[in-house]
Amino acid sequence: MISPETTTVTTGYTTFDSPLGELLLVGEESATAPGGTALTSLSMPEQRGVTVQPHWRRGPGPFAEAVRQLRAYFAGELTRFELAFRTGGTDFQERVWRALEAIPYGTTTTYGRLADVVGVPRGDVRALGAAIGANPLLILRPCHRVIGADGTMRGYAAGVERKVALLRHEGALQPTLI
Repeated sequence: MISPETTTVTTGYTTFDSPLGELLLVGEESATAPGGTALTSLSMPEQRGVTVQPHWRRGPGPFAEAVRQLRAYFAGELTRFELAFRTGGTDFQERVWRALEAIPYGTTTTYGRLADVVGVPRGDVRALGAAIGANPLLILRPCHRVIGADGTMRGYAAGVERKVALLRHEGALQPTLI
């Protein structure tokens, strides 16, 4: 009996020093992605559930374009990312994450408005919030742009203070004067 060939996907990672702390970029080999790597995760310090795995390969090369775009974003020179992603969410999560990408730089939307866009009944807004909270590509899929209907900053996987910092960076919030 001949055993079927198994394909092994190589996962790589690198880190990037940003104004928000050290970012962890994780990706998988992809024949169709520019640079040969599709991003699977971008996380921030103290983010729950994100740890480097022993079998991952460290190397900045496959992430050069992502790092270039992130540098340009933090320098105020880039407002939309053009990168290849490969995420493994449910159909619902993927639909929500794609809707996040449509929220323009420098703006915010509410959970209720995003629910309308995605077609989620108002009674299921918690499911929408859970999908947003599971977004593996912080900054790139801008879940930080979703706020409460009353303007309050709701949860953010990397901490509300980083959400506020991102919104200030994008000009969606005015700096606090002391």
